[in-house]
Amino acid sequence: QLHLVQSGGGLVQAGGSLRLSCTASGRAFTNYAMGWFRQAPGKDREFVAAKSWDGNTYYADSAKGRFTMSRNGAANTAHLQMNSLKPEDTAIYYCAAGDPTEASITKIFGFGAWAQGIQVTVSS
Repeated sequence: QLHLVQSGGGLVQAGGSLRLSCTASGRAFTNYAMGWFRQAPGKDREFVAAKSWDGNTYYADSAKGRFTMSRNGAANTAHLQMNSLKPEDTAIYYCAAGDPTEASITKIFGFGAWAQGIQVTVSS
């Protein structure tokens, strides 16, 4: 069972930055992808960024140019650096891990393990 723990959320003013972290532990997939999703109040959970086990990185259009996902394979850790934050980035952010295909790496169903979620609030 893969266990994920997140840290780093909080409150920031528009234009500011936050860095989210996610650490995986437990029995893990031999090679797994990690991803970030978010869910704003009243909205469906949506894809933000993902990195495959072999290093390919994917971003939602809303994240491109502002967010950067990194991964430390040896430490089973992933990070999401979020810059130039906007009020519309306010959401609960979830880290996920799994064994998706290239077609499903941006999809919720591509990931089988999820962290508890962490609040990110961007004030205007």
